[in-house]
Amino acid sequence: MIFQSQRKEVAYFMRRLYEQKLTTCSGGNISLKVDENKILITPSQLDKARLTPEQIGIITVDGENLTPELKPSMETGMHLSIFKKRPDIKAVVHAHPPYATSFSATNKKINCKLNGEARFVIGEPLYTEYALMGSEELAEIVSEATLNGNVVLMKNHGVLTVGKTLLEAFDRLEVFEASAKITLITELLGERRELSFNELKAIDDLLY
Repeated sequence: MIFQSQRKEVAYFMRRLYEQKLTTCSGGNISLKVDENKILITPSQLDKARLTPEQIGIITVDGENLTPELKPSMETGMHLSIFKKRPDIKAVVHAHPPYATSFSATNKKINCKLNGEARFVIGEPLYTEYALMGSEELAEIVSEATLNGNVVLMKNHGVLTVGKTLLEAFDRLEVFEASAKITLITELLGERRELSFNELKAIDDLLY
């Protein structure tokens, strides 16, 4: 099977999203750029909890479906637009983690200055306006946002992360969901201590 090991990894991370309750069996999508012209992407309308390597589609960067027996994700256009604008990244993960997605349905922001891990892994998350799922408008809005960061909260929709590897993109989404939980809990507790400017700068300096 062509790109067998890579398709196995994409299927694994999609199942992991479901097992970690970061998305539903029908929600979310993952893509991986495997060479200059080919991208692997999860299929549409298949159970994400039982996804196999054979069910991972192969498309070109121009959107040609090289596995016509599989229906690519409805968000394929968004993934392709991101890869075209961000040649430095190889993986895109999109899911609907419940805590972070809850924030997407409000005007409140997730605080990523409450612990060092969030700052180191995420930095500053980005927020986009609502657009219809699967639309060209959504693809344009989200891909433009990724020019300024690696984690995007999509209004009334969910979360999208990018990375140089599948693990990096997955880690960013998981840490962002944890940050949403921590933000909510500290609000319920009625107090919080954010990292100071100097503490944040010290973490940022580790990245360069």
